[in-house]
Amino acid sequence: MLLAAAAVFLALHLLIAGTRIRDRIVDAVGESAYLGLFSLASLAAIAWLVMAFSGAQASGDDPQVYVPWTGIRHAGIPVIAIAFLLAVPGLLMANPTSLKQEDAAAKSDTVRGILRITRHPFLWGVAIWSGFHLSANGDEASVVFFATFLILSVLGTVSIDAKRRRKMGETWTSFAGKTSNIPFAAVLTGRNQLNLGEIFLDWRFFVAAAVFLSVLFSHAHLFGVSPFPGGWVPY
Repeated sequence: MLLAAAAVFLALHLLIAGTRIRDRIVDAVGESAYLGLFSLASLAAIAWLVMAFSGAQASGDDPQVYVPWTGIRHAGIPVIAIAFLLAVPGLLMANPTSLKQEDAAAKSDTVRGILRITRHPFLWGVAIWSGFHLSANGDEASVVFFATFLILSVLGTVSIDAKRRRKMGETWTSFAGKTSNIPFAAVLTGRNQLNLGEIFLDWRFFVAAAVFLSVLFSHAHLFGVSPFPGGWVPY
């Protein structure tokens, strides 16, 4: 059941969204209808995936695929903090890679803050989150669950770029030339400059920090596992 849910979730996002199949569906039913149907299908697929994951772990038949390195969990807090500091601001700022925000590509002040690091901050945040959990949990259900999100987040950046390139043409090319998919690539190649003030003095940074701390201190109660070394539970 978990494998089926993972396959459907990936197929929706990698074989439909961002592909020419999506373009044909939009031509047939319209953009609004497509977005509504796709949103419903995505919500149903992710709910199925989460329930299947919980059921697989609770079934008593969840074999260990590999034994994680003992010290990997000690890296969890700083690694996941980075994931949140990418993902949350990425959701809160105007970004041409986000839904219905293509117009931001033509604005001169769009490429700032976290977008100087990557034009896909949310997806790379998910990639870091899922990659860490994949490394720290070696049971079969966790491998399938977190690998699904890791595959989707990484390949999703390529899929979105291709969709925007087809739809936006030169406007996208200009925007993409000042940014990068791979984190820090635009900075390292001189196409952009890192501005730490735009990141750490921005209100989105403080929202991200607050969300991260809330999840960190409630993690043991929400998910049954303490993220702190030694298994400390704060309350």
